[in-house]
Amino acid sequence: MTDGNSVDASESNEGLNALVPALIARAESTLNTHPRTRGLTASLPHADASPLRIALLGPYSAGKSMLIAALLRLPPAAVDELVDAAPKTHEPTPYPWNDVTLVDLPGTLSGNDGHSGAARRGVRNADALMIVTTSELPGEAETRAILQALDADGFADRSVVVVNKMNAENSDRDVILDEIRKRLGPFADRVPIVPTDARDYVDAVNDPDLTVAQRELLVAESGVDALTAELRSIIAPGVDGVRPRAQAFELLRVLADAEQKWELDGEELGAAETAKEVKESISRAKESVLSTLERESEVVASKIKTAGGKAAAGISEKDGVVPVDVARAVSEELVRASTEFDANFSSSVRTAFDALVAEYGTDVPEPEDWVNDLDSPEPTIDTSPDDESPLARAVREAAEKAAKTGAKKMHEWIGKVAVGGSEQGSTASDIANWLNKHQVGQKVLDASGKITNGVGKFKPWGKGKAASKVASTAGKVQMALVVMGPLMDLTSVAQDQSKWMAINKHRKMIRDHFDKEAHRQRTGLTDAGGRHLSEWIAEVEQSLSGLTKQGAEISAERETALGEIKSLRDEAEKLVRPAAD
Repeated sequence: MTDGNSVDASESNEGLNALVPALIARAESTLNTHPRTRGLTASLPHADASPLRIALLGPYSAGKSMLIAALLRLPPAAVDELVDAAPKTHEPTPYPWNDVTLVDLPGTLSGNDGHSGAARRGVRNADALMIVTTSELPGEAETRAILQALDADGFADRSVVVVNKMNAENSDRDVILDEIRKRLGPFADRVPIVPTDARDYVDAVNDPDLTVAQRELLVAESGVDALTAELRSIIAPGVDGVRPRAQAFELLRVLADAEQKWELDGEELGAAETAKEVKESISRAKESVLSTLERESEVVASKIKTAGGKAAAGISEKDGVVPVDVARAVSEELVRASTEFDANFSSSVRTAFDALVAEYGTDVPEPEDWVNDLDSPEPTIDTSPDDESPLARAVREAAEKAAKTGAKKMHEWIGKVAVGGSEQGSTASDIANWLNKHQVGQKVLDASGKITNGVGKFKPWGKGKAASKVASTAGKVQMALVVMGPLMDLTSVAQDQSKWMAINKHRKMIRDHFDKEAHRQRTGLTDAGGRHLSEWIAEVEQSLSGLTKQGAEISAERETALGEIKSLRDEAEKLVRPAAD
């Protein structure tokens, strides 16, 4: 687990000496939390006060061993023992030199994977690098290896590039060095490039027949003294100044290895991919329905506002009331808008269901029928047919038409049907039974033939569905009646000079009321539809859990682990790769 303590990239090398061990300790705790990465804790760098390690990296026959012989000023017998034409170095070999340790690594690009692996391990344990190539110039593979060491491995400021065998016949020093700089690209100005000829240096030191002048000339032209100076410059900050940076980069490499450990394959990969696919399928289904819900609820709101505008505009300038035909048209439009919403929303849920069934079969549960049970305020309309106004009569007739029964009794029941539910014995259930006693009512109730088995008969579960349908229809009618209320609040206006003021006030009151109701309906439909969808999605997720459980657990575990590893990696990056780089 990470402890959340961030590190400041502006800290000096002295700060690194304290910050890097703290990061390493956190990394050890993180890697130990799971068997996949537990074995990597042994690879983490730990407190180490031993001499700095300068590793020699390069292809076989580049003269690494001869360079070590030159730096160590070995006598002829020791040189012969150290240097061999074949790539004999199989493991990193240490040599003490000037209070540091030179590490001769196995030659790379020898075709021997064991040599390359050992060289790679040697690089990871090194504090600095002596990258050795020759006057023959590195090829593409060798150039890539050099750039990796300087860039990804972080040795750009802790390396020297040695171009050995520079005194070979037909070698043009300036041309070769210019080409080396081109191949180093952006690192050409950051990494010292030292031309050397280790064989000339060894010969100059050990050949007794040379004069002092000849020996001094060969030593100077060999470049070994210049190389020594560059190496001393790199290690000048000492162990406390160089090693923390090297350890931070090694920490990054271990963390990269940890990320690789979380690469899934086989059954785990299959389970994770299945869980991901199911999750994405459910998400697509959910998003498609939510998109429809948002769009259609906005359509309902827009139609309510438009209806309010029509009602307000239709007010008679003669008596200040809404004409009967306008009131009827407006109330019918409100019911139609609600009905269309139900149809479109239900269709979107059904489409989402069909898409999931096509992918995962009958394990996908069918959604419950959508019933718009959005609460409406109690209607304030006077339902007495004896003293009702022309407007009240128009609204009642619109309600009766929307209910499609043509029965006066329906009008009396509208208010309590909408809030009485659809259980056996409810008003909605009674209405469903009453409608189904007659052929006309049966057709009105069940135009699609999915609920009834003819007059007076219901299919299994049909009676409950019929009652729900009646309650839903009643709710729409009730909503229309409530919204139409303001049309009945003013049946006449004062005459003379206050007439137009009163008419305009009435119009504004109606528009404001419809706008408010539009907002309420949109919000209510969105909330209710969202709950309906969420309940079904929860059932789908539960029913498909057999497909997703294993993969979801693996993915969640992986995501958590990778998140913690990334946090550590980001902090280590800030330490060793300042933003200005």
